[in-house]
Amino acid sequence: MPGPFSLEQVQSALREFGVDGWLLYDFRGLNILARRVLGVDPSNTGSRRFFYAIPAEGEPVKLVHRIEAGALDSLPGRKVVYLKWQELEAGVAEALKSMKRTGDVKKVAMEYSPRNGNPYVSRVDAGPVELVRSCGAEVVSSGDLIQRFEAVWSDDQWRMHQEAAVHTNSAYDVAWSFIADRIRTAGSVTEVQVRDVIMGHFAKHGLTTYHPPIVAVNGHAGDPHYDTGTGKDITIRPNDFVLIDLWAKLDQPNAVYSDLTRTGFVGETVPEKYTTVFKIVAAARDAAIQFVKEAFATGRPIQGWEVDNACRDVIEKAGYGPQFVHRTGHSIGQEVHGNGANIDGLETREDRRILRRTCFSIEPGIYLSDFGIRSEVDVYIDGEGIVHVTGGELQTDVVPILRK
Repeated sequence: MPGPFSLEQVQSALREFGVDGWLLYDFRGLNILARRVLGVDPSNTGSRRFFYAIPAEGEPVKLVHRIEAGALDSLPGRKVVYLKWQELEAGVAEALKSMKRTGDVKKVAMEYSPRNGNPYVSRVDAGPVELVRSCGAEVVSSGDLIQRFEAVWSDDQWRMHQEAAVHTNSAYDVAWSFIADRIRTAGSVTEVQVRDVIMGHFAKHGLTTYHPPIVAVNGHAGDPHYDTGTGKDITIRPNDFVLIDLWAKLDQPNAVYSDLTRTGFVGETVPEKYTTVFKIVAAARDAAIQFVKEAFATGRPIQGWEVDNACRDVIEKAGYGPQFVHRTGHSIGQEVHGNGANIDGLETREDRRILRRTCFSIEPGIYLSDFGIRSEVDVYIDGEGIVHVTGGELQTDVVPILRK
C-alpha cells in the first residue's frame, strides 16, 4: 500500500508502462484512488475540482481553484490557480502540453476503463475524459499504475498478512470442533452460533473484519454471497454439509486481509456426491495456482483474465461451467476486495497485470441447489517473483467433522 507520495517512483512507473503522463482528477472525494495515490487527506475532500498532471519526465502541474488554492500544497510541482471554468479548461490543456509525446499520440492515464470494462478503476466520468481528448490526447486506463501504488504491499504488510493467516487458518479447527461438540451434546447447532464463535476467535487474537464470516448449511452454500442466519433452516444437524468463508486482518494500521473458504460434512465419512464435486473445484484451484507459478518462474507477464481462464477451463471440462457463477478471485489489500488486479475473465476482462508484491484470492466454486463447494486460498507474489500460497495447507478433501 502507498506510503508518502514519491514523484520519482511515479515517473519511473510511467516510463515502465509506456505512458506519457498521468492526470489525476478529483471532485469532492469521488476519486478515492487518486486521493490515496497522492496522499491527500481523505477527510478533507474539498468542494472544488483539482487536477494533478504528472509527466513521465519533468515538473508536475497542480491545477486548483482560487478558494482552495492550498489543496495540493503537499505535492511537488508548479501551481496554476483557476477561477472561471474557462481557466480550468485552459489549465488542463496547458498541463497536457508539458507531457512529452513518445508515440504518434500522447497517452495520458486516468482512472478510466474502456466501456466500463473494469469498474474498480472507473472513477472519472466521461466529462474530464472528453476534455482531455479534445486537447488531442489519448486517454488510457491507469489500472496498472493504480495497483502499483495502491495494491503493492510493504514488507510489514506481508508480515501482518502472514500473522493474520495463522489465525484465520486456526479458526477452522475452532469452528469444526465447536460444531462437533454441539452435535454430540445437543444434537444441533445454528449457523449464527458458529459464526459468533469465529468472531470470538478473531477478537481473542487481535483481528478485525468489516463483516462477519459466512456459515452456510446445505442449500445455503449454493449461494456464493449467502447472509448467515437468513435462510429458511439455519440449523446444522448430523449429515449436513457446511461451508465457511471467513476473512480478517490484524487490528493495526495498514493491515491487510487473509481470506479463506473451506467445507465440511457433519459425519465421520463424506458422501461421494460431495467428494466428487470438491475434487473438481480443488483441481481448478490448483490449476490456477500452477499457472501463476509457471508464469513467474519463466518471467512471462500475465493478466488477471488469463488466470481465471486456467481455473475455469477445469470446471467447464468437468461439465459444471454454468454452476461456476463468479470470477476466480479478487485483489486483497486493506480492504478484503482490494484495488489491484482481480482474477476475472467472466464478469470483466481483467487486463491489468499480476504484479509483484500484490495478493489475490483463488476461489473457484460449483453451486448446486442442495449444496455448493468453494475452495479459497490467498496467493502473494513477493518482490523476487516467488509465489506464496497462504493460510495453511491446501484443503484436499471435505472435512469429516465428526471423525475426531
